[in-house]
Amino acid sequence: MEKETLIDVALKAELCALYQAGDRHYHNLAHIEAMLALAEEYRDLLDDPGAIEAAIWFHDAIYDSRAKDNEAKSADLAEKKLAGRVDPHRLARIAAMINATATHQLPPLRDEGALNDAALLLDMDLAILGAGPAVFDAYEKAVRLEYGWVEEPMWHAGRSAVLKSFLARPHIFHTTEFRDRFEAQARENLSHSLQALQDQP
Repeated sequence: MEKETLIDVALKAELCALYQAGDRHYHNLAHIEAMLALAEEYRDLLDDPGAIEAAIWFHDAIYDSRAKDNEAKSADLAEKKLAGRVDPHRLARIAAMINATATHQLPPLRDEGALNDAALLLDMDLAILGAGPAVFDAYEKAVRLEYGWVEEPMWHAGRSAVLKSFLARPHIFHTTEFRDRFEAQARENLSHSLQALQDQP
């Protein structure tokens, strides 16, 4: 049976073009492909794989490191592009998942299946935090390049605050599956990164 996809060839080409912009060093097509691979790996746990795929494709479609509303704009784009091909309830669910990637807190979804999907999407988005040290280091460098306009003292302060906020959470990952696989390594990576920032003059 062919898998349902809400992203047709024309829309995929349009989104690929956005993800291939020159100022994207981490939030690019490789990030989307890594998340799609995880979605495939954990497909049996997903309530609505088609909605998850759409949310993955759109969640960083709008990305400007100077802006604070990238996720909201990405959700708006999804609603605009998917209107008419997805029922409104499902589209609202996709938009809620995209918006949740702004804070990586679970969105206020009442439906248990939708909430589970949102938890898995957020965990897929953060899986890079639990990657091996070399891959995590490359991720850190790529994110720094995306914020190349930020001067070093401001970067230190801002990045340290982000790392501390993740480390302060009872769990970085929402689902048992991702906690078991990535939590310990993610905490090690984030602690190491924070220490490196604090050691720099």
